[in-house]
Amino acid sequence: MLKRVFFSVGLSAICLYSYAQDNTSFILKDITLIDGSGANARSHVSLVITNDTIAAILPADANYPVEGTVEIDAKGKTVMPLLVNGHGHLGLLNGKSVVAANYTPDNVARQLMQYLEYGVGTVLSLGTDQPSAFIFQNASRMGMLGGASFYTAGYGFGVKGGTPPVAFGPSILRPGSPDEAMQDMRRLAVLKPDFVKIWVDGEPRIHPDVYRAIIAEAHVHNIKVAAHVYYLEDAKRLVDAGVDVLAHSIRDKEADDSLITAMKQKNVYYIPTLCIEEFAFIYATQPEWFNDPFFIRSLEPGVWDMLKSDEVRQQNEKEKERKMKSLKIASRNLHKMDSAGVKIVMGTDSGAQPVRAQGFSEHVELQLMQEAGIPPLKVISYATHNGAAMLGIDGETGSLVPGKKADFMVLDANPLENIKATRSIHAIYKNGKQIQ
Repeated sequence: MLKRVFFSVGLSAICLYSYAQDNTSFILKDITLIDGSGANARSHVSLVITNDTIAAILPADANYPVEGTVEIDAKGKTVMPLLVNGHGHLGLLNGKSVVAANYTPDNVARQLMQYLEYGVGTVLSLGTDQPSAFIFQNASRMGMLGGASFYTAGYGFGVKGGTPPVAFGPSILRPGSPDEAMQDMRRLAVLKPDFVKIWVDGEPRIHPDVYRAIIAEAHVHNIKVAAHVYYLEDAKRLVDAGVDVLAHSIRDKEADDSLITAMKQKNVYYIPTLCIEEFAFIYATQPEWFNDPFFIRSLEPGVWDMLKSDEVRQQNEKEKERKMKSLKIASRNLHKMDSAGVKIVMGTDSGAQPVRAQGFSEHVELQLMQEAGIPPLKVISYATHNGAAMLGIDGETGSLVPGKKADFMVLDANPLENIKATRSIHAIYKNGKQIQ
């Protein structure tokens, strides 16, 4: 039964939602289980759920003698963890516009629910949030906000006259000196963001001394830092400065061994966001999924018609050669990072532009990661367990093992045979409750 919980933010009242948790126990019988850890899939097993937790994983023919346990025949289905999007944006997108004025409680709640309906159980919103984000953050932790679990970097750090765009809102911090950056970081830390975000590329550039001060002060408060990056040289300087996450691919040059070695030594995470390059040229022609209802349902009102327009087609054609080159470099760098054992997390930058649809983008990203040479089993682990580990929540979610949260999707097909099978969603479970 849907409950409403009201919170006050200034003079505004916002409505957040939670789902009542009844004591339940059920078994999904005779499934193929991909647990997200990177271990091989297990066939003909049963997943036992009690309340919001995985209680056991048993052979399909085993009995579970607990009175009142409901058995669900899931023969032929594949079960995998809900996805973790390590780089998204909440509340900016509404229809075809991407502006801070769209950041309302209803819009954020709607988008979190859309993510979940597409199998994304957790989203880190990287640096474009408004003050109410910290109410959402607390409500999500308390189980009073429906949809995907909400994690936030709060107010990101940019540069005056540069990135990110002014349209992203007045909450973006734009310090002009290391001392100002340190003071801004201290004030942000009081709000307890889950992460810190820095935009590094673009013109004018944020000075290295400024982002070094941000990183150092964030670490004083035990907060990890993610950087928006494009260029190899920026990535090297950021890793040297102690950044925890490169939140985009390096797209200008092939990553060299010195950077990869440093990333491994310092446990730096790498989020490739390959789909942002593809979405910039793919509509020069209609992609094979263009008329798929799974794609169309993910779009904001008016966007599908926009994507069919001559204006978008011509713009994509204009960008095609450059963006295809960037995607090729990004894919090669992902393969190198993977081969070297760098920690990789799935992220999409969805919600930052109308063409990056929330929910659908994540499934495209899985396909692009596989096409870059990453085996599907690894891709799924990067998109589930590794994302949870980056957020420090892998003790409770991100993989399907006894004692962890029952956060998973039931698929009609096996993504180890075809990664696009992650789109064959039969059911979604969050905290042990079926939401669709």
